[in-house]
Amino acid sequence: MATISMFFGIIVSMICEVGCKHSKAHVHVWYQGHQASFDIVTGEILAQGKEGFPSKQAGWVKTWIELHQDELLANWEIAQKGGEVYKINPLQK
Repeated sequence: MATISMFFGIIVSMICEVGCKHSKAHVHVWYQGHQASFDIVTGEILAQGKEGFPSKQAGWVKTWIELHQDELLANWEIAQKGGEVYKINPLQK
């Protein structure tokens, strides 16, 4: 799993596996012990840990996904081919 961005204590990663066919393009996100997967196309939470994911931080992640959707989708294609994904600029205040 490659970390592609970090902002406001949030770590965003993408799994890089050759031939791995997930049904939806997504990123994995961690914040202070909370974790979730976010859909790159819709920004919606696909899965989260049993403790949930804080709504304020989820909003930041959704905003970041919207701003960087093209880059994220390009990284998704690279990751599905086993390539090394690129870092993406963090969300800034």
